[in-house]
Formats: sequence, C-alpha cells, structure tokens
Amino acid sequence: MAVYTEISSDELAAFVAGYDIGTVLSVKGIAEGVENSNFLLVTEKGPFILTLYEKRVDADDLPFFLGLMEHLAAKGIPCPLPVRDRAGSALGTVAGRPAAIITFLSGVWIRRPRREHCAALGAALAGLHLAAADFPLSRPNALSVAGWRKLFEASAPRADEVVPGLAAEIAGELAAIEKAWPASLPSGVIHADLFPDNVFFLGDRLSGLIDFYFACNDMLAYDIAVCINSWCFEPDDSLNVTKAKALLDGYVRVRPLGADEIAALPLLCRGSALRFLLTRLHDWLNVPPGALVVPKNPREYLNKLRFHQRARSAAAYGLSA
Repeated sequence: MAVYTEISSDELAAFVAGYDIGTVLSVKGIAEGVENSNFLLVTEKGPFILTLYEKRVDADDLPFFLGLMEHLAAKGIPCPLPVRDRAGSALGTVAGRPAAIITFLSGVWIRRPRREHCAALGAALAGLHLAAADFPLSRPNALSVAGWRKLFEASAPRADEVVPGLAAEIAGELAAIEKAWPASLPSGVIHADLFPDNVFFLGDRLSGLIDFYFACNDMLAYDIAVCINSWCFEPDDSLNVTKAKALLDGYVRVRPLGADEIAALPLLCRGSALRFLLTRLHDWLNVPPGALVVPKNPREYLNKLRFHQRARSAAAYGLSA
C-alpha cells in the first residue's frame, strides 16, 4: 500500500480549512503508486486527490511538476489540476510533508491494453509533447543515461542473485548504450513514466493522464520508447507488434517523427528498458524491512532489453522509415 505517512484527523481538517473545498467527508489511502502517499479525499465539493510528497521526491522539483499540470490543463490536456489554497499557493505542508490537493479524474486504467488503447495513448502522448513545448520551466532527467552507471554500481555486487551473469550483461549493455546514445534529437518536456496505470479510460476513450512526478526535459522519442516498453509487450514479455504500430501511428498523426528519431527508436527502447531494469533491480535488492510496497521483478525488463538488442530498425515495432 502506497501510504508512507499517516495523517491525523485534526491535521487533515486544519490543512483542508485553508482551501475553498468544504469540509472533509472521508479520506482513504490509495494503494497504487510507489513514490508518494496518496489519499482519496472527499469533501462537500466532491472528490480530490491529496498527495504527500515523500523523501524520494525533491521538494525543489515540485513547482515544476505542479506548474506543468496547470500548463497542460490550460492547453486542453486531460490531466489533474492542482487546487490552490486561499492564499493562492498550490503547495502546502501537512504531517511534516510537502502536500498538494489535485482534482479528481474519472476513469480506470487498463490492465490489458488493446490496440485501440495504444493508439489513443500515442495520440495523447504527442499532444502532451506539443502542449508542453512552451512550458517555461525545465528539469533535467536524473534517470537518463548519465545516471545509469551510478544506479548499476549500487546494485552490481548482488545483481547475479537475481539472474546469474546479470552484472556482466548489464555492464556490457551500459557501455554500448553510453557510447551510442544520441545527443541531438528533438527534445522537450516528457512524462517519462506513462505506464498503463498512469492513463485513465472511460470505455475506449482516454480520459486522463496522471502522475507527472518523473516529468523532465529529454528527447521526445525517448518518451515513446518508455510507452512501447510499458504498453506493447504481452505477459510472456513478447512484443505485440500490432500494439506498437498502433501506438506509433497514433503518435505520428499528431506529431510526425523525423528520420533521425525513427532511426534511433531501437536504441531508445534499449535505453528505456535498461533504465527500468536498473531501478527495479535496485528496489528488488533493497526492500526495507516491513515494507508494504512489493517491488516489481526486474526480469521483465531484462527480457524486453534482450528483444530490443535484436531489433535492427523501427520496422521491428511496425513503423517504416
């Protein structure tokens, strides 16, 4: 359960009193999510999400995250909108943690995405990239290629406990990616974590994009690679090319890709798979005693990485040059 900090009823009432959203009717912890403490907050004016930002989130980044949501919402992107208190601030403090109240989005996330969900996701991702093009703030991607070696070195001594030979395999792949990683592809604000549980649907209609707390500035096509890895593989870790093609077709209908982005797609997918392999490996090997959040198995992204290593062009994902 992703509730790391509990709130007393008195603390909550005092915090909510600073907002024009009425009195609290109920509050319930939300089990999903791994970075912050999230609560479904119901007041006299309806449901909201209350988020307490835990220690893994740098408080200095919060103006970027909250400002980005406001910017995107103003451009028509279906994302949560931070609620400002009576003093005009979108960020407060409760239970010793930075905290924000954001609007509630209706919808459910899709456990087994179909082709049409992938197409809608691709179009929404391209729309997000275009809408964020004039967002005035920036934030470097701390989990891009420059940060992967440090992540690997923290887990390398025990990596073979997960898969025999894993440390050597990652070391070789990391060196290859560091050498080949592109430096001049179109860049801007990306979501960087648009997994299926961060996208809501009402039926087959995409109704919301949530959880912008990994958003940053990086290559736009890298964001596509993150989505291919998280949306287009089946439970046996095989790529569903039909889903990948639908995602890419949905994207290019809104924002066409350049030839350089298309050519780099297999490498970007490899990098994305390595990034999530490394973070999952770290969490898998460092579960704190009594933790209620079950870490995700890193083997999934090892299998995806091996697929991308065999891909010779974007045609492997259903996209022609």
